[in-house]
Parts: sequence; C-alpha cells; structure tokens
Amino acid sequence: MDLEAESIVRIDLAMSTNITDSCKKLLETQKKIEATEEELKKLKDVETTLSEQTIPNLMQQAGVELIKLEGGISVEVKPFYSARIPASKSEEAFQWLRENGHGDLIKNQVSLEFGMKQDNEAKSIVEELKSKGLPVKQKTTVHPSSLRGFVREQIQDLGKDVPAELFGTYVANKTKITTKE
Repeated sequence: MDLEAESIVRIDLAMSTNITDSCKKLLETQKKIEATEEELKKLKDVETTLSEQTIPNLMQQAGVELIKLEGGISVEVKPFYSARIPASKSEEAFQWLRENGHGDLIKNQVSLEFGMKQDNEAKSIVEELKSKGLPVKQKTTVHPSSLRGFVREQIQDLGKDVPAELFGTYVANKTKITTKE
C-alpha cells in the first residue's frame, strides 16, 4: 500500500479560486457594512443636533414655536420626553413611585418554576392561587410608555421634578417637520 499516494487530496483549482474570491468579497462586504454603519451613526448625530439644539435654539431666538415654509412645509418644536429605569436603580425608583402616590404604575407579576417530577405540586399551587383569584407569575416592571407618559405629565403638566437618576429621564425640544406629501 502506497501511503503517499493515498494521502494526496485532489482539489479542483477552479473551485479553490471561487472559494478564495468569495471569501475576499465577504471581507470587503463586511468592511463596507462597518463603514456604512459608522457613517449612519454620524448622520444620526447630526440629525439629533439639528433637531434638538440648532433649530429649537434658532426658533427660540426668533420667538416662534411654529413656522410655515414654502411648499406647505411646517416646522414646529415640541418637547420630547424619554425615561428608562436603570436595573441598578429599580428598587429605589419603585420605592419613590410608591411613596409619591404613583405605585399603580408598577406592574407585579409572580411566577414559579418546578422540576420535571413536580407536576402535581405545580398543578396544586396553580389551582390554589386561581381559587383565590391570584395570578401565578410575578415580575415587577413599569411599562416604558407608561413611564414616559408619567414623566411628561409630571414635568410638563404639573411642573414637578422626578429624580432623573432613578428614571433615566431625558428631556429635550425636538423639531417636527411636516410636509404635504
């Protein structure tokens, strides 16, 4: 038996070239995607600056909140609110909401996990909780849109402060451009 002859692998050179070319094309494509994503990030930063700083400042200096341009385009600056409770501050945020009469924003969900051989125990507990009219799952959260609406109402409508460090609040004026199209 000739081991050397047996160990020779024959590769079709055309296939090898196709594989090489396709790999090069993949690498080029990945580089283009990365560059395009970086360019998109820069464009979004420019958009944010124009929408939240430049145009609102210019309109404030001009003493206007709404202007109409040629072609049926209207430009308006409106307050924009964003809020998100950081995981590290959730207990403090929930406590603040409860202490300040806004505990109804908090959703409380309870769940239990059982092993494979605990079906009867799980079924029994579920039936007991259901007989009492209670849900089985627990998860404590505040829905993002409820939190955003709450923050907007507190700041804009009621003139109250909410702890920014607890709710990750972000308040800015944002430009809204409406076209006829």
